[in-house]
Amino acid sequence: MYLTLLNDDSSQNRHLVNRENFAESMLENHIGYIHSRSKEYTALEIFKAYYSNARAILLDSSNRILLDKLKAMHIGEFSDPQQRETPFDQEAFLMMFFTSGSTGVPVGALKTRRNLESEAESLGRLLENYQIKKVIVTVPFIHIYGLLLGLLYPLMHDIDIVLKEHFLPRDLLGLIDEHSLVVTTPLYIKALVKLDDSKKFRHSIFVSSTAPLARETAEAFIGKYQTRLMQLFGSTETGGIAYKIDLDELWRPLDGVHLDINEQNELLVRSPFVSSVLYKEGLRYTNGIIETFDYVEMSGKRFKLIGRSSKIVKMAGKRYSTVQIENLLEEVEDIRKALVFVAAAPDSLRGELLQITIESDKSYSAREIKQLIRRSFSALNFSVDLKIVSSIPVTQTGKKLMI
Repeated sequence: MYLTLLNDDSSQNRHLVNRENFAESMLENHIGYIHSRSKEYTALEIFKAYYSNARAILLDSSNRILLDKLKAMHIGEFSDPQQRETPFDQEAFLMMFFTSGSTGVPVGALKTRRNLESEAESLGRLLENYQIKKVIVTVPFIHIYGLLLGLLYPLMHDIDIVLKEHFLPRDLLGLIDEHSLVVTTPLYIKALVKLDDSKKFRHSIFVSSTAPLARETAEAFIGKYQTRLMQLFGSTETGGIAYKIDLDELWRPLDGVHLDINEQNELLVRSPFVSSVLYKEGLRYTNGIIETFDYVEMSGKRFKLIGRSSKIVKMAGKRYSTVQIENLLEEVEDIRKALVFVAAAPDSLRGELLQITIESDKSYSAREIKQLIRRSFSALNFSVDLKIVSSIPVTQTGKKLMI
């Protein structure tokens, strides 16, 4: 298997990936962090850790708080041979991922080799009929699906990987051949819909994760490129939970995933992909079961995802996810991004309000925003706390962060 990095000057860096080239016996059980400043560096270091049975902590380089925290725990860069005592010395894991921190302090999820390989095998079974010959990766490898589908799946099936440090949407279209797997995010899917291009990819498949796509966006994308679209639903802690193909309404659990709901209709997940150990301010053990706080409506073994319980608002007796409201607002021409949270408002008649942040150069009033929302969702009154900003920060996978 080859990993090829395409440079902006049209040159290529090509690496043969196998045990002989990457295994280093002295790295067995070594602990260190791998940063995300370069996709090429990250991928090669991950392969080194994988073949050497080391313990790698994957880190967003821009997160100085996490970086300082790791250094305080005597954890250095993976390439540093010096090893000191750390809180993770007794933990058997292969990779550690951090959540985005979009709703609070990032949580570290320790993944064993079994966690990762069993999920890569499960995802691979979904792709068997596509005869994949090339994997193109736009997501960073510190993201769990970047690693699983962008590195581990092609490694286990001897499929070449192609990447660039910075993919423009039009660059991406130029690289796709038939029987390609494109590992990407809703941000790229939305951008590709807007391009003036008539290419068709009938024998390729795009896999999108990090957030559900609006049905209108998925429909426009599939129709425009005549291709297949798979959406993955999961989290850093749980690994993959479920998937949808094309315009499916209901999510189907991945092989090996067992689902249940609590009294609040929030999803409980048990599977071989679930992290047994989580880290926040200390280590916490999950026994392989995680409560996700995602509100769902079950239909047999499948389910409809309503949204994160902390990001659901009830209007006219019906529950709406704030993601739906964000998608609605982002369809407005002058609104680049929208971020919506549900907050408690004891003085309000409804007891809650929508905290809405809009990235726009145009000024909007709370009344105008409420009118936009009412057109699609409800004629009832609801309270809005509105902020207009020049920029909403995002993670490397395009997930919006609270300001």
